[in-house]
Amino acid sequence: MIPKIILGKGQRATRRLIGYLYGPGSANEHTDPHLVSSWNGFAPDPGRSPHRNPKDVEDQLAAQLDQPMKMLGDKAPETTVWHCPVRAAPEDPILTDAQWADIARRIVAAAGIAPEGDEEACRWVAVRHADDHIHIAATLVRQDGRRPRRDHDMRAVQREARKIEADLGLRRLKPGDGTAAKRPTSKEHFKAKRQGQDTTAREILRMRVRRAVAAASSEPEFFALLEATGVSVRPKTGPSGDVLGYSVALPGDLNRHDEPVWFSGSTLAGDLSLPKIRRRLDGYGPEPVVARSANPWHQATAATERIPDHLTHGDEHMAQGQLVALGGTLDLLTLTAPAAARTELEQAAAAFERATRSRITADLDSARVLRHSVQTILRTPSATGDGAGLAMLLDAALIAVAFARHWHRQHQHAQQEAAAEQALVHLQAAYAHVAAPALNDLARRTPGIQTKQRYARHLQQAAPEHAERILQDPAFDALATVLAEAEATGHNAATILDQALGQRSLNDARHPARALTWRIHRLGQRHAPGPRAQAAKARSTAPRADAPIHPLPVTPVQQPPQARRR
Repeated sequence: MIPKIILGKGQRATRRLIGYLYGPGSANEHTDPHLVSSWNGFAPDPGRSPHRNPKDVEDQLAAQLDQPMKMLGDKAPETTVWHCPVRAAPEDPILTDAQWADIARRIVAAAGIAPEGDEEACRWVAVRHADDHIHIAATLVRQDGRRPRRDHDMRAVQREARKIEADLGLRRLKPGDGTAAKRPTSKEHFKAKRQGQDTTAREILRMRVRRAVAAASSEPEFFALLEATGVSVRPKTGPSGDVLGYSVALPGDLNRHDEPVWFSGSTLAGDLSLPKIRRRLDGYGPEPVVARSANPWHQATAATERIPDHLTHGDEHMAQGQLVALGGTLDLLTLTAPAAARTELEQAAAAFERATRSRITADLDSARVLRHSVQTILRTPSATGDGAGLAMLLDAALIAVAFARHWHRQHQHAQQEAAAEQALVHLQAAYAHVAAPALNDLARRTPGIQTKQRYARHLQQAAPEHAERILQDPAFDALATVLAEAEATGHNAATILDQALGQRSLNDARHPARALTWRIHRLGQRHAPGPRAQAAKARSTAPRADAPIHPLPVTPVQQPPQARRR
């Protein structure tokens, strides 16, 4: 159940609101508007007065609501109207008028508009014109001429809504911390549906602005990227000519006056205002110094693999910075993904967007390597490769998102935890689409049985607790391929296997064979160590001649029928 508070100003604010509530709506979505409750239980109802002109009854209702305010004359407050739509979730049962009436009384009491038992409280009405929501309209002068005590009324009504959900068995929303992006309004949803769109203009713009922020290295580049994606941009300038903010619109998204519908960055999401975008662009510091030939997929994967350690052992500001960078990574990876995985990856990025914001200030500089690497991938079309790079990065991202969920749980960020959980489901599905063909391609080049038996002995000695599971996994053929390719470039198979196992425990890996494949794939493309170093390492890790050998499956990798949680 979602309540929202809107304040109105002006002498005719009450009459305008009543006219809207009893009118047809902007898309003729209002049906059977009528009162379900009021301050006195017998206020005039324009929807249930068949023998009178509805407009006259609307005038009468507005006049009665305004009466305490009119008594103050020029001492009346500037803000005169308190408007609170209360909407049930789509999966909730249709509530009766009596249930909505009780909800309205609980909401106005919690907000301080009309405390229970206070006969001199503000006047209010609750109007229902749809199955799933009501509108509460109140005037902000009590009947004794005083102002209502409505300190922190938004928090109060949210708390009461959580109690109502529990009492009526409705869908229970997670408590928030005030950092969530603004939801599309019912008007925006109706407009999108009318135009045959599944997504509102607000949501499309939020996604494009987030991608532009993640891809840009400077403010001019940010605005250039927005325009390149078909977004109309309108800067807000001060008297000095300095740009103070911006608004964006989608071409063809017009209001009733055939004018573009503009959204300021801050109304898309709190972290998309221009001042916060500037802080984010400046917060990463200079680009990191990397080797000229460094593979950006490998760099991004290595940086992503370090996120769980930052979340576990770093301070909360660094952890928040890592989550911001991870969200930007998911935003941009959708642009490099194959068509089969793109929808799931877009949904994962959209869900995880909520998990990137909290009240904790982000240390962005700690994540600049990840940000720079993903930007390099986006700017270098040749870096897309055969899909192995994306599969490798998504494998690391799955673990990072799982740790993000746990981190938010520890910090009691209920909405962010739920968002990470939802993102994990979509990310697993996207990974399945990407990993299966990449692993099958590697498996087709698997080495001979004797070579694989040698690798099996290395594995049994280096990771006995995981060896059985890895050797029985169809992905072992792909693992053998990357080990053979590493050897062909001068690496020692036992040494590189030890290095891969030492990077991170396999205990939290859903598929250890796949996790090792991507690690060795990345390590194998590094410069091989010299002969002396290899010889010294070989002497210290030589396997026993009598070590048992497990049977080796040579079946092709099958794409999982459904993603399971890591």
